[in-house]
Order: sequence, then C-alpha cells, then structure tokens
Amino acid sequence: MKPIPYGVSSYKSIREKDSYYVDKTQYIPKIEAAGDFLFLIRPRRFGKSSLLTMLECYYDIARAEEFEALFAGTYIHDHPTPEKNAHLILKFNFSQVSSEIEQVEASFNAHVRNCLFFFGKKYRSWLDDDYFEMIDTYENVHHKLEFALKYIGYKGLKLYVLIDEYDNFTNTILSTAGQGHYHNLTHGAGFFRFFFSVLKGAVDEVDVGISRMFITGVSPVTMDDVTSGFNIGRNISLLPSFNEVLGLREQNVIEMLEYYRDNGCTLPNLNETLALMKVWYGNYRFSKSVEIEQFNTDLVLYFLKNIMELGTIPEEMIDPNVKVDYEKLRHLVVLDRKLNGNYSRLRSIIETGGISANIAASFPVEDLTKPKNFISLLYYFGLLSYQCEEELIIPNRTMQNLMYGYLRDGYEDVDVFSIDLWQFANLVRNMAYKGEWQPVFQFLAQEVEKQTSIRDFLSGEKVVQTFLLTYLNVTDYYITHTEAEMGKGFVDLYLEPFVAKYDKVKYAYLIELKYITRSEFTKELLQDKIKEAKNQLQQYASDPQVIKGNRGRNLKLVMLIFSGWELVHSEIVPIIQPKPAI
Repeated sequence: MKPIPYGVSSYKSIREKDSYYVDKTQYIPKIEAAGDFLFLIRPRRFGKSSLLTMLECYYDIARAEEFEALFAGTYIHDHPTPEKNAHLILKFNFSQVSSEIEQVEASFNAHVRNCLFFFGKKYRSWLDDDYFEMIDTYENVHHKLEFALKYIGYKGLKLYVLIDEYDNFTNTILSTAGQGHYHNLTHGAGFFRFFFSVLKGAVDEVDVGISRMFITGVSPVTMDDVTSGFNIGRNISLLPSFNEVLGLREQNVIEMLEYYRDNGCTLPNLNETLALMKVWYGNYRFSKSVEIEQFNTDLVLYFLKNIMELGTIPEEMIDPNVKVDYEKLRHLVVLDRKLNGNYSRLRSIIETGGISANIAASFPVEDLTKPKNFISLLYYFGLLSYQCEEELIIPNRTMQNLMYGYLRDGYEDVDVFSIDLWQFANLVRNMAYKGEWQPVFQFLAQEVEKQTSIRDFLSGEKVVQTFLLTYLNVTDYYITHTEAEMGKGFVDLYLEPFVAKYDKVKYAYLIELKYITRSEFTKELLQDKIKEAKNQLQQYASDPQVIKGNRGRNLKLVMLIFSGWELVHSEIVPIIQPKPAI
C-alpha cells in the first residue's frame, strides 16, 4: 500500500518511496507556454514546494538518467517537451533564511553562498576551471551571483532559477518586527532588493544568464516592494488555466479514499467523510471564471494520515503546522498596538460570510491597509476564495476558525478583552455534555462588565453575534451556523453537534439574539422582544435541517437579549410538540 506523503515536499522522495501521488506533470507544458519568467502565489501548505521539486527533477540536465524512474506512469513521461533535462538548476528556498533581525542578512548571504557552492559541485562537468577560480575571488554573495549568471550566459548554457517561498522570512519580519525593519531589506539599498536586481540584470543581458525562472510565495507584497512591481516576469496566480496546478480536486480526494479503503484500511462512510473534508478543507477557487473547486493538499493528507493511524478523525481538525503558519498574519489587524481598519473589515467579513471585491495583482506594503489590498491579501493567504464573479467567501471551517482566532488575538493584543480560554472551553464542554448553557453566557457577560474597553466594540445585533461566535469557536464541540434559513426564517445561531468527532455530545442549541440600544430600552420593548424571540425559536425547532443535524440529541431553544453591551435577559424556551393528526 502506498505511503501517504504528509509533510513530504520532495518529488523525488515521493516517487522513490512509491508514495501516493496525484499527477500534476500535465502542467509542465502549460508552464512552458505561459512564459519564461513566472510567479505563482498560493496559500500555505498547498504543494508549492512539491511543484518546484517536480520541475527541478524534470528540467535538471544532471538527472537525465533518472527520468524513467522519476516520471514513469505520469503524463509528462508520455508527452515530454524538448526542454526535458536541458537546464542547469539554481534553486533557492528562502524558508531556510532566519527571520531574526540581527541574523537575517548573514543568514541570507550564507544561503545564497551555499546554493552557489553546491551548484558548482553539481555542474562541474559543464563549467570550466576559470569559473571556479574567478568566483572564489568574490566575497560578496551578490557579486558571486552576478558573476555566475554572466558566466552561464557567456557559455550559452540554459539555467532554470527556482525560488521557493520567496517571501517567507520577509513576511515573518513584517509580522514580528514591523514595517521599519521590513522596509530596510526590501527598499533602497536593502540586500533582498539588490538580490532581485541582480536577477533582473541577468535577464536583460544579450547573452541571457537565466533561460527560465519560477518563483513561488504566499503574497505579492514583497515582490512589488523588491522589484517596484513584478516587471521581470508574469504573474500566473489568477489565470483560469492554472486553477488546478496545486491542490486537489474532489475527484482526486474520492480516488484517494477509495484506494485506501480498497487496500484494507477501515474508513468511515466515504460520502460522509468526503462531505466532512470539504467543509473543513475544500471550496477553493483561484480564478473568478472557474467552477472546479480545490482542497488544501496538506490538510487532506493530514486528515488521511490520522484517520488511517487512529481509525477515527483527528483530535485536531486543523493541522497544527497550519496554525503556526497563519499566526504570522496577526500583524494584518494590529498596528502600533491599535486595531486598524483591517480589523473592522475582517469582522465585517465574518459577520456576512464574504465580500464583493476585485483582487489586486500586486501592491506595496505601505498600501496594505487600503481596503482592496487587504481583501486581496486575505484571498492570497487562502482566507477568502472565489464563489463566483467578484464574490469572495470564507472557503471552509478551517479558515473560519483562524479568522475567529484573529479577532480574539486582536482584542488581546491591544488590551481590549482577554479571558481564560481554558476555563471558557470547559464551560462550553459542560454546555455540550450537560446542557449547562447559562454559565457560558454569564461568564462572557461578567467579563464584559469588568473589562470596559470592549464595550465600545459591542454595538448592534450582528456585532454581538460575531463576538459570541468568536469565543464559542474556541472549541469544536459544535458546528456553528449563522443566519441559516429555517422554518421560513433565519436563526441567529444554530449550534449543531460535531457528531463525527464527539458522538457523546448530548445537546444542540438554537439561539435567538435580540438587541435594544441603551437609549431605546424600556420594559415594554423588552417584553416585545421576548415574545418575538419565543415565537421564532419555536418556529425554527421543527425545521428538518435541525432535526437531521441534531441526530437525536436534546435540542434547547435559548433566547439572549442585549441592551447595548449588557445581557439583560436570557431564558430557555420550551419546544411545542406538534399535535398528532386526527
């Protein structure tokens, strides 16, 4: 049975170990046709490194004898292009560069120097002695690189430059050290900007030192900053023809599930498993004109690896490595210890589930707080995805949970609101298993009472609803639905038990929120809201979607009425059983 290549990005290793591989080699001719110097942006953990190592194995002139072993059974094996095994490969992986401010330049220089050293070792048969004599005379790595590219152009050799995670360390610096340090290395005489200037200079020579170049990253920001716009190549990130170059389509996932099931693995119901994976890991579109959706490759492999080893779905539905990667994005909503305009936009997106916007192809970091650019960055990071023309949605529950985390972190980072999440998670657990719902909302109400700064952020029913969801999603006992259509209306919150993971959860909840401004509050209006909420909840309770989602669990109908930031009334509403037909 084929191993699951979770955490393995080396194409060569995947093929040599006969791991499960979804063939992407049909994109090699498309990549060649798209242009000589290309730039591809995709979210983290989508398979960018695997793609680059596949290109490395295919084009490397030193691996010609490995072609049969590495590509047998793939599309490109039967449809090779004239450029097969025709290039020297110079590859950089900037995830290996330290993001510590005191070490970053030295680490970057060491990485480039190492890459050039092993390049020389590998291709000694194609390089003359004077190459090695001359390159050793240079101390500065930029000068070494400039010389190497000029020499290759002079010799008439073909060089394919591959740069993986070009913006890895710069994004980390931006998020941890701030714009000032980031600006120093990407602008003016910054060493990173100079590196790209050397590459561009090689492209502009009569005897071109670079025949092809492919760069991957997670955002266009750094490329815009270091090149004043990506004017050394073509950004193929939004092209419909490259929607599926990374990621897995639904049929790929079905075939994987069927393969492991047919080879003796005990898996849950295939259709239910696929539906669960789609809700958590799917629904990505990388061009507004395509209809085929993609799954996140890493998360699919993580899920399958766990389910095969444990016989059940993972304890953590989100790969911890993904959580670590996305922690770097906290700078998007907090600037100089203040919640910037991006925080409000993020909250608005969560409230509505999406937004209409055009995606910007590139923009500098100074323009990151502009609404269009911020929305574009959320898209590039995978937090938003196309649903249709210009309609962007939160693609899945993984991204939704990460967004809720940004809201919680934002409140905490600027000392607006902070709670004991472990204590709160235990309260939610008791809500799920014991039906003790009051302590959950009383806890939050008491904390809002004590931490007065949060009150300025709690105005309006939708805002309060999002605030509650931000903390209810600390745990995953429930699949939370907002504004779901039920019983000829739209319920504010439906907490559907996550039965696939917690089969002993005993309670489900329909929650109706009502909001009264503090200036308009009267006892009479409160009674009107109580009556309205009661009628709505009893109407929602009989909806088939609720009955199906509960799967026999006890359903509780809860009303919560707020006046401004204050919870002024809460109660359980009895379910009215339908009268038997006569």
